[in-house]
Amino acid sequence: MTGGIATGKSYVRARFEALGVPTSDADVIARAVVAPGTPGFEEVVRTFGREILDGSGAIDRKRLGAIVFADPSKRQALEAIVHPAVRAATDAWFASLPPETPFAISDIPLLYETGRDRDFDRVIVVAASPETQMRRVVERDRLTEPEARQRLAAQLPIDEKVTRADYVIRTEGSFEDTNQQVRSVFDALTPAR
Repeated sequence: MTGGIATGKSYVRARFEALGVPTSDADVIARAVVAPGTPGFEEVVRTFGREILDGSGAIDRKRLGAIVFADPSKRQALEAIVHPAVRAATDAWFASLPPETPFAISDIPLLYETGRDRDFDRVIVVAASPETQMRRVVERDRLTEPEARQRLAAQLPIDEKVTRADYVIRTEGSFEDTNQQVRSVFDALTPAR
Protein backbone atom coordinates (compact mmCIF):
# COMPACT_ATOMS: atom_id res chain seq x y z
CA MET A 1 0.00 0.00 0.00
CA THR A 2 1.24 3.45 -0.83
CA GLY A 3 0.05 7.00 -1.38
CA GLY A 4 1.33 10.50 -0.91
CA ILE A 5 2.03 12.36 2.28
CA ALA A 6 -1.19 13.11 4.21
CA THR A 7 -3.44 10.99 2.02
CA GLY A 8 -4.74 8.92 4.95
CA LYS A 9 -2.55 5.83 4.71
CA SER A 10 -2.38 5.36 8.49
CA TYR A 11 -6.16 5.48 8.80
CA VAL A 12 -6.62 3.00 5.95
CA ARG A 13 -3.94 0.68 7.37
CA ALA A 14 -5.71 0.74 10.74
CA ARG A 15 -8.99 -0.20 9.04
CA PHE A 16 -7.31 -3.20 7.38
CA GLU A 17 -5.83 -4.18 10.76
CA ALA A 18 -9.32 -4.03 12.28
CA LEU A 19 -10.41 -6.53 9.61
CA GLY A 20 -7.61 -8.88 10.74
CA VAL A 21 -5.08 -8.14 8.00
CA PRO A 22 -1.45 -8.20 9.15
CA THR A 23 0.18 -4.85 8.39
CA SER A 24 3.54 -3.18 8.70
CA ASP A 25 4.45 0.50 8.44
CA ALA A 26 7.66 1.51 6.66
CA ASP A 27 7.65 4.90 8.42
CA VAL A 28 7.72 3.18 11.83
CA ILE A 29 10.49 0.87 10.64
CA ALA A 30 12.41 3.86 9.23
CA ARG A 31 12.35 5.56 12.64
CA ALA A 32 13.49 2.34 14.33
CA VAL A 33 16.48 1.82 12.03
CA VAL A 34 17.87 5.27 12.93
CA ALA A 35 17.07 5.14 16.65
CA PRO A 36 19.96 5.96 19.01
CA GLY A 37 22.35 3.04 19.33
CA THR A 38 21.65 1.59 15.87
CA PRO A 39 24.14 1.50 13.00
CA GLY A 40 21.70 3.66 11.01
CA PHE A 41 21.77 6.33 13.71
CA GLU A 42 25.57 6.40 13.68
CA GLU A 43 25.63 6.69 9.88
CA VAL A 44 23.05 9.50 9.82
CA VAL A 45 25.01 11.46 12.45
CA ARG A 46 28.26 10.83 10.58
CA THR A 47 26.64 12.07 7.34
CA PHE A 48 24.70 15.08 8.66
CA GLY A 49 26.54 16.07 11.84
CA ARG A 50 25.56 16.27 15.49
CA GLU A 51 23.54 19.46 14.91
CA ILE A 52 20.63 17.26 13.75
CA LEU A 53 20.26 15.84 17.28
CA ASP A 54 17.74 17.06 19.81
CA GLY A 55 18.39 17.67 23.51
CA SER A 56 17.96 13.99 24.36
CA GLY A 57 20.50 12.87 21.74
CA ALA A 58 17.93 11.49 19.28
CA ILE A 59 17.56 12.64 15.69
CA ASP A 60 15.44 15.78 15.47
CA ARG A 61 13.23 14.76 12.54
CA LYS A 62 12.05 18.28 11.83
CA ARG A 63 15.61 19.61 11.71
CA LEU A 64 16.80 16.72 9.52
CA GLY A 65 13.71 17.12 7.32
CA ALA A 66 14.49 20.79 6.72
CA ILE A 67 17.94 19.77 5.45
CA VAL A 68 16.98 16.82 3.25
CA PHE A 69 13.85 18.30 1.69
CA ALA A 70 15.77 21.45 0.71
CA ASP A 71 18.52 19.50 -1.08
CA PRO A 72 17.80 16.43 -3.24
CA SER A 73 21.37 15.15 -2.92
CA LYS A 74 21.10 15.19 0.88
CA ARG A 75 17.72 13.43 0.68
CA GLN A 76 19.35 10.77 -1.51
CA ALA A 77 22.15 10.38 1.04
CA LEU A 78 19.61 9.81 3.82
CA GLU A 79 17.61 7.39 1.67
CA ALA A 80 20.80 5.42 0.92
CA ILE A 81 21.17 4.85 4.67
CA VAL A 82 17.53 4.20 5.55
CA HIS A 83 15.98 2.39 2.57
CA PRO A 84 18.14 -0.78 2.58
CA ALA A 85 17.47 -1.32 6.29
CA VAL A 86 13.73 -0.72 5.86
CA ARG A 87 13.60 -3.07 2.90
CA ALA A 88 15.39 -5.82 4.85
CA ALA A 89 13.08 -5.39 7.85
CA THR A 90 9.96 -5.39 5.66
CA ASP A 91 11.09 -8.51 3.80
CA ALA A 92 11.83 -10.26 7.12
CA TRP A 93 8.36 -9.31 8.40
CA PHE A 94 6.66 -10.81 5.34
CA ALA A 95 8.80 -13.96 5.65
CA SER A 96 7.73 -14.34 9.29
CA LEU A 97 4.00 -14.51 8.45
CA PRO A 98 2.30 -17.90 8.58
CA PRO A 99 2.07 -19.46 5.10
CA GLU A 100 -1.72 -19.61 5.31
CA THR A 101 -2.00 -15.80 5.64
CA PRO A 102 -4.38 -14.79 2.81
CA PHE A 103 -2.68 -11.45 2.33
CA ALA A 104 -0.75 -8.83 4.27
CA ILE A 105 -0.16 -5.14 3.72
CA SER A 106 3.00 -3.12 4.07
CA ASP A 107 2.47 0.64 4.08
CA ILE A 108 5.40 1.96 2.01
CA PRO A 109 5.07 5.68 1.19
CA LEU A 110 7.87 5.64 -1.42
CA LEU A 111 6.86 2.32 -2.99
CA TYR A 112 6.98 3.54 -6.60
CA GLU A 113 9.87 5.93 -6.04
CA THR A 114 12.07 3.05 -4.81
CA GLY A 115 10.88 0.51 -7.40
CA ARG A 116 9.43 -1.76 -4.72
CA ASP A 117 6.07 -2.00 -6.50
CA ARG A 118 7.54 -4.84 -8.60
CA ASP A 119 8.00 -6.88 -5.38
CA PHE A 120 4.28 -7.16 -4.63
CA ASP A 121 1.32 -8.94 -6.19
CA ARG A 122 -1.05 -5.98 -5.85
CA VAL A 123 -0.72 -2.30 -5.00
CA ILE A 124 -3.31 -0.24 -3.13
CA VAL A 125 -2.95 3.54 -3.49
CA VAL A 126 -4.51 5.77 -0.85
CA ALA A 127 -5.30 9.08 -2.55
CA ALA A 128 -6.43 12.62 -1.82
CA SER A 129 -6.12 15.73 -3.97
CA PRO A 130 -2.85 17.68 -3.78
CA GLU A 131 -4.81 20.57 -2.23
CA THR A 132 -6.12 18.28 0.51
CA GLN A 133 -2.65 16.86 1.06
CA MET A 134 -1.23 20.38 1.39
CA ARG A 135 -3.89 21.42 3.89
CA ARG A 136 -3.46 18.23 5.95
CA VAL A 137 0.35 18.50 6.01
CA VAL A 138 0.28 22.14 7.12
CA GLU A 139 -2.28 21.39 9.86
CA ARG A 140 -0.93 18.02 11.02
CA ASP A 141 2.81 18.63 10.84
CA ARG A 142 2.71 22.37 11.55
CA LEU A 143 4.77 23.14 8.48
CA THR A 144 4.79 26.29 6.42
CA GLU A 145 3.32 26.04 2.92
CA PRO A 146 6.81 26.14 1.31
CA GLU A 147 7.95 23.29 3.61
CA ALA A 148 4.83 21.30 2.76
CA ARG A 149 5.40 21.88 -0.97
CA GLN A 150 8.97 20.54 -0.63
CA ARG A 151 7.65 17.33 0.92
CA LEU A 152 4.97 16.92 -1.73
CA ALA A 153 7.52 17.57 -4.49
CA ALA A 154 9.79 14.83 -3.10
CA GLN A 155 7.18 12.19 -3.95
CA LEU A 156 5.73 11.01 -7.22
CA PRO A 157 2.53 12.98 -7.93
CA ILE A 158 -0.51 11.24 -6.47
CA ASP A 159 -2.25 11.17 -9.86
CA GLU A 160 0.60 9.11 -11.29
CA LYS A 161 0.45 6.70 -8.35
CA VAL A 162 -3.30 6.32 -8.93
CA THR A 163 -2.79 5.39 -12.59
CA ARG A 164 -0.35 2.64 -11.59
CA ALA A 165 -2.49 1.16 -8.79
CA ASP A 166 -4.43 -2.09 -8.74
CA TYR A 167 -6.82 -0.58 -6.16
CA VAL A 168 -7.45 3.04 -5.17
CA ILE A 169 -8.95 4.21 -1.88
CA ARG A 170 -9.90 7.90 -1.87
CA THR A 171 -9.99 9.55 1.53
CA GLU A 172 -11.59 12.94 0.91
CA GLY A 173 -15.09 11.77 1.77
CA SER A 174 -16.48 10.67 5.10
CA PHE A 175 -14.84 8.05 7.29
CA GLU A 176 -17.76 5.77 6.42
CA ASP A 177 -17.03 6.20 2.71
CA THR A 178 -13.37 5.35 3.28
CA ASN A 179 -14.34 2.36 5.42
CA GLN A 180 -16.59 1.05 2.63
CA GLN A 181 -13.76 1.34 0.12
CA VAL A 182 -11.43 -0.55 2.50
CA ARG A 183 -14.04 -3.28 2.89
CA SER A 184 -14.43 -3.55 -0.87
CA VAL A 185 -10.67 -3.99 -1.37
CA PHE A 186 -10.54 -6.43 1.56
CA ASP A 187 -13.31 -8.52 -0.03
CA ALA A 188 -11.55 -8.45 -3.42
CA LEU A 189 -8.26 -9.65 -1.90
CA THR A 190 -9.70 -12.28 0.42
CA PRO A 191 -9.80 -15.71 -1.23
CA ALA A 192 -13.25 -17.35 -1.39
CA ARG A 193 -13.59 -20.08 1.22
